[in-house]
Amino acid sequence: MKTTHIQALSAATAALLLAACGGSGAKTTGASNGLPQLGAATGATLASCTELASKINFANTSITGATAVTTGTLTVAGKPVPAHCQVTGQMFKRTSAVDGQSYAIGFEMRLPNNWNGRFFYQANGGLDGSVVTAIGEVGGGGALDHALNMGFAVISSDAGHGAATPMFGIDPQARLDYGYQAVGKLTPMAKYIIETAYGKKPDRSYIGGCSNGGRHTMVAAARYADQYDGFLVGNPGFRLPYAAIANIAGAKTYSALASTPGDASTGFTLAERKLVSKAVLAKCDALDGATDGMVQNTQACQAAFDLNRDVPTCSGARDGTCLSAAQKTAIGSLFAGATTATGTKIYSSFPYDAGLAYEGWAWWKFFASLVLDSGAVGLIWEAPPENPATFNGANFALTGDLASMLAKVGATNATYTESALSFMLPPNPSDLSTLKNRGAKIMVYHGTSDPIFSSDDTTAWYSALRTANNGDASNFSRFFAVPGMNHCAGGPTADQFDMLTPLVAWVEQGKAPDSVQASVRGTGNAGGVNADLPAAWSATRTRPLCPYPKTAKYKGSGSIEDAANFSCE
Repeated sequence: MKTTHIQALSAATAALLLAACGGSGAKTTGASNGLPQLGAATGATLASCTELASKINFANTSITGATAVTTGTLTVAGKPVPAHCQVTGQMFKRTSAVDGQSYAIGFEMRLPNNWNGRFFYQANGGLDGSVVTAIGEVGGGGALDHALNMGFAVISSDAGHGAATPMFGIDPQARLDYGYQAVGKLTPMAKYIIETAYGKKPDRSYIGGCSNGGRHTMVAAARYADQYDGFLVGNPGFRLPYAAIANIAGAKTYSALASTPGDASTGFTLAERKLVSKAVLAKCDALDGATDGMVQNTQACQAAFDLNRDVPTCSGARDGTCLSAAQKTAIGSLFAGATTATGTKIYSSFPYDAGLAYEGWAWWKFFASLVLDSGAVGLIWEAPPENPATFNGANFALTGDLASMLAKVGATNATYTESALSFMLPPNPSDLSTLKNRGAKIMVYHGTSDPIFSSDDTTAWYSALRTANNGDASNFSRFFAVPGMNHCAGGPTADQFDMLTPLVAWVEQGKAPDSVQASVRGTGNAGGVNADLPAAWSATRTRPLCPYPKTAKYKGSGSIEDAANFSCE
């Protein structure tokens, strides 16, 4: 009975997708690179907000409200967001036959009174479970603008469960909605609401997010390429189950090294992480021609830096000025790529970088591994899941067998008929031919000091994508490393940037982004100050983010605080 229920929902999803494919007919023309050039969107005016609730009639959907929101109710970087309509609702409300809990895909849409003709699917992060404000983030930290303020119609959802806990993983359909089906169900419904509100479908549709939102977007690029024209991918956990198990391996390692039992952070202390970061900078900072506290050429840095050679080895007790031989072996193995006891590589290597000595790095390594990652592996991705009544995340992480976790996230049974490696990962991630051939574009960014999803993994994916496209995928996809940035924001970095605007220009005007300017968030920044910024940096430093394999290089003259004095080479 459970399997039949899942199949019925999947069939309904497929029917909805077939019923609502495509836009409202914005022109597509030829382009000099041989790919179609999609035309620009044209706007429209919202006729009425309060009447929308009675006009919307879409299968398996209930509308719970349509509320006019006045100018300035929301702000971005201190600026008033224009008037819009907030529509709230649910899709596929049901009671689970497996855990007896109620489920639905909760959502909100925000529809500008003055619409620019575009739709933005806001792919949210973490475990989802909450309908956060639908604004449409543009990338990085401390945004100065967002899609709603630009005139996009934006949707946000809880991805099919109403709480940000892993307990929803007991229900097999909730797993599938979280993995990919919520996007497939919400997309045609959202386009229908837009058509109802404005009298036409969106001319152009975009999807974007960071972290798990980046994963959602990469999955959409593989599964729903016919539904979106632009994909904005940030720090993607596109192999999330593997990354989580690798982070659990890290928790085991740091706990074994800990000087204070039960406190994994004492296995690699703040002083020790500062020591390693300084050693990395000593070898790699000047590789780009400027000694500025930033490592622009991450690949060259990995060749230049050696943990054993460049960090002192303790001859006595650990005191923050050295690493013990045991630490070097264990920590070096984690950066090379965590393995099971028998040597099977779990996920990816991580680059040595300048951003290890910050709270954003430590939180993921020493806390999230014991709580978030363990709960997701044990309750959302394993088949069958662990017993929720007795599950303890820290115990699971510190005593569980890594090889067993790997096997179970790839397993299925009569209840959980699709494995986590199927519903969480994008199928054939290096084959984006559907996206490419219809003229859609994808822009990806990733912080090189991300502690949970490795920029090495994204670099490897992009290299495979290039290989699959005769060595060059730049006519439809570009990958931008963000030096020093931790997970989606923070760290010693220029992490304030807008990638949505250049993505729209690329999709609709054919203007490929040769670089994206990024700024630091120093004192007085309208988007919020980044507390991780080194004191010696200018509060207004800028840098170009360069499309891989190019990196930013100092031109040799002019202020090192100004992006104009760097070029992508």
